[in-house]
Amino acid sequence: MDLFDYMRSNTMEKESPLASRMRPSSLDQVVGQRHIIGKDKLLYRAIKADKLGSVIFYGPPGTGKTTLAKVIAGTTKADFRQINATTAGKKDMEEAVKSAKDSMGMYGRRTILFVDEIHRFNKSQQDYLLPFVEDGTLILIGATTENPYFEVNGALLSRSRIFELKELEQKDIKELIRRAVYDSEKGMGSYNAEIHEDAVEFLADAAGGDARAALNAVELGVLTTDRDSDGKIHIDLKVAQECIQKRAVRYDKDGDNHYDTISAFIKSMRGSDPDASVYYLARMLYAGEDIKFIARRIMIHAAEDVGMADPQALVVASSAAQAAERVGMPEAQIILAQAVIYVATAPKSNSVAAAIGEAAEAVKNEKIMPVPVHLQDKHYKGAGKLGHGAGYQYPHDYPDHYVKQQYLPDNMIGREFYHMSDQGYERNIQDFMAFLKK
Repeated sequence: MDLFDYMRSNTMEKESPLASRMRPSSLDQVVGQRHIIGKDKLLYRAIKADKLGSVIFYGPPGTGKTTLAKVIAGTTKADFRQINATTAGKKDMEEAVKSAKDSMGMYGRRTILFVDEIHRFNKSQQDYLLPFVEDGTLILIGATTENPYFEVNGALLSRSRIFELKELEQKDIKELIRRAVYDSEKGMGSYNAEIHEDAVEFLADAAGGDARAALNAVELGVLTTDRDSDGKIHIDLKVAQECIQKRAVRYDKDGDNHYDTISAFIKSMRGSDPDASVYYLARMLYAGEDIKFIARRIMIHAAEDVGMADPQALVVASSAAQAAERVGMPEAQIILAQAVIYVATAPKSNSVAAAIGEAAEAVKNEKIMPVPVHLQDKHYKGAGKLGHGAGYQYPHDYPDHYVKQQYLPDNMIGREFYHMSDQGYERNIQDFMAFLKK
């Protein structure tokens, strides 16, 4: 490191955002994630013993993935290099590999390569790292907000241990907030600020498990609030609310939170819980989910899980989808909520979905026989001369507009695909079908 690098490093350390400055320098200073870095846990022991193998840290933003990597950098005797997958190219990786080989060859020292946002690497970039991870040239630490089982090559996964970081608990966020306000070395202690307990409670709750969001709010509050008559900067509830005007919601339209939330939404409607259904609807809308996507899921649910127990459910869902798209937000939330509540409180039957599923399996796996002759079309050219349609009985010519005749192919006679439930309107269908076939 030359003089300019040293001066730049010192300047960045002083001027960097509070969330960056507050990063702990040792394992014992890390807040939260005790399920993986508790003193009896494998990761804690491996870091302390400097015997860390390749790992992937997976979890939401602000939960400490980069922090853990920095702690490892300060703890290990291995060389430490960091690249960000959003900006790094092949040249950066080649330089990291060359440096690692030189360090191992000249000093017998291992190299840890920390790849932030590793899910941003494409397959060929991940493949490039594989042989060097495999032969021990590099110890890989990957950090990702995306499910590594979807985004990271299987070969790299098999050579790495995955640690999932959880959203920080409120007590952890509170500890970080207080530390940030009163710590003179890394935090805002030199500003002579004081944070009220209700502000701590609010910020810890509103941050939604994201330490960075809470610390950014603290920094903004301290830097923009005038001193009171006592010479102190008071971070009260009003200031805290201004610093986080919108609650942080864990929701990535391409990530786990998207799938988990829509899963909870659908299961709540299926479980006939209108309160939970509306809650998850609000959560998706708050996070900016596409109303067309939500409307499609309501329509699918109306057909799949309500079905003929209330045929109007699909009508309501379809009308709501059309209306919501025409009206747009914010009023569309009322329209979608009406559809959600209707579907959630409707009687449930999955007999329609089961019927098409069973019929599809029969088509796929069983011999396809000709359509019965009397059901064939006799109107196209030459069909009548071949006897197509002969013997067909027109139901409207018979009492109750019904006549018993064969409709399924010969090898399917007697098969039933639609098994009616006794829920809602399907009870009426059962009674009517029994009346026809008596």
